[in-house]
Amino acid sequence: MNISRRKMLLTGAALPLAVPMLSLWSRPTVAQEAVTPAGVSLFRSFAVGEIEVIALKAGGFPSDMPHSLFGTNIDQPTFDAVSSENFIPSNSTYLDVSPTLVRTATETILFDTGLDAPGLLAALSAAGVSASDVTRVVLTHLHPDHIGGLTDEAGSATFPNAAFVAGQVEYDHWAKSGDELFEQKVRPFADRMTFLKGEDAVAPGITAIEAFGHTPGHLAFRMESGGQQMIAIADTANHYVWSLGHPDWEVMFDVDKAAAAATRRRLLDMIAADRLAVVGYHMPYPGVGFVETRGDGFHWVSASYQFG
Repeated sequence: MNISRRKMLLTGAALPLAVPMLSLWSRPTVAQEAVTPAGVSLFRSFAVGEIEVIALKAGGFPSDMPHSLFGTNIDQPTFDAVSSENFIPSNSTYLDVSPTLVRTATETILFDTGLDAPGLLAALSAAGVSASDVTRVVLTHLHPDHIGGLTDEAGSATFPNAAFVAGQVEYDHWAKSGDELFEQKVRPFADRMTFLKGEDAVAPGITAIEAFGHTPGHLAFRMESGGQQMIAIADTANHYVWSLGHPDWEVMFDVDKAAAAATRRRLLDMIAADRLAVVGYHMPYPGVGFVETRGDGFHWVSASYQFG
């Protein structure tokens, strides 16, 4: 197919999602469209103590081959049965792309940047936030749907006043890869970037959690204020049934599938046991809810009016 990887990933080429991995670096070759259904609110706000957490609807991407993406180690009848039990089709899906904005007394912090700048900026504008208001951009990992909005199509920085934050392990991995999109979108900000490891703080009350497996240095984040907590799980689980519900099911997007499954169990066990709120990048928009244990896996419970 004579379509560049960058065009497929960032301009929304109207193609079915492809299955194979692009390279040994395991960046998925999927035609990710910044598609938001008409009439959907582009932001939702939640109070966590004294901080405001805003889920941004920056697009999403459909697939008519979900079993090629999720449960790749599971047979088709099992995949079909689990899908039916959860009232979802087994031959189509739509994955939300929902960056998280956190406003504290002193900072406006953006976690991840979506597939492209226009989709992200539209959601920020709807929430009353301009790109120049963002003081810090935190990258949970460096897959295309998390770094696409760092620059526009001309290569200009989307967030002119922001400092940038990434995991040290994650950055080092991609810096050695020769990856084209990393070179275009991430490396130009190296001199404005701070690097984290697990338990390091982004800002008061916001700390990194090592959640390796989806990518080599993938991070989740704990947000804590006024005795309340919320965990931003990023891509620890990519789907509320086929990944979160069944943590041992392999996901095509995961670089190290065994490590990713172990991370899902560890992190989701903690979240469920401590009854913590969650915001998930690919959970059903706005992606805020709770996790409970169910059988040998977990169950997603969407938030309703718990956050005022």
